[in-house]
Amino acid sequence: MSFPDNHDGDQNMGADPASGIAADRLRSIIERIERLEEERTALGGDIKDIFTEAKSAGFNVKVVRQIIRLRKQEPEDREEEETLLEIYRRALGF
Repeated sequence: MSFPDNHDGDQNMGADPASGIAADRLRSIIERIERLEEERTALGGDIKDIFTEAKSAGFNVKVVRQIIRLRKQEPEDREEEETLLEIYRRALGF
């Protein structure tokens, strides 16, 4: 990695190569990522709570997760998977 020379007279460019980095912009990006990671952690906790609620209401959480996964798929992909699953079940005799 090459660093800019300090020959252009720029006040922001000192002897330290890192001084060429837009520190405020970098700090902003890092802080935004950290904030989103905190939100993701909080959302993960909320989702876990909802699965606990589903379980206490008598739903099979494993099946609920499978339904969620299936709903994310395109209809054609879901149909192909279901067809293959049925073919494989028949091949194995169940």
